[in-house]
Amino acid sequence: MIVHVDGSQGPCEVARHRLTTPGKPSICDEHYPPRPAGALERKPRARSAEERAFLELGEGAERWLIAAAAAGAQRVRRKMAEAVDMAKLHGPEPVCDALEACAQAGRFADGDLAAVLAHRQSANVIVFPTRACEDASLQSSTRSWEGFGG
Repeated sequence: MIVHVDGSQGPCEVARHRLTTPGKPSICDEHYPPRPAGALERKPRARSAEERAFLELGEGAERWLIAAAAAGAQRVRRKMAEAVDMAKLHGPEPVCDALEACAQAGRFADGDLAAVLAHRQSANVIVFPTRACEDASLQSSTRSWEGFGG
């Protein structure tokens, strides 16, 4: 029980919390003012032409930037420039989608965006033929080499 002492009326009950065990406080959110917007709820603002070009890729770029900052990613400006360059080659929509996937998966390391983008475009990858088995090979046997080197 929380009591406020007023000089004219004496003590009066202000709030009552349920009893808990030691080390587990009882907190009522109604007793505190609303929390200010945190870093994850802020919208990024471009301060340079490079940042503006990155954010113009779309919402995936914005989400990637927020998540990368929250995760403490390193060399963010360079990775943003790489994303803009990739958008010039592959178009902004696939890069924006790949940035969104990276943000959701928490992938902010060097080469992660390129790997995700390549994986998403893997339908265009050349498939190499499998190696023929020894029974179907036209190469002659290597049995004659057994005695050498031994």
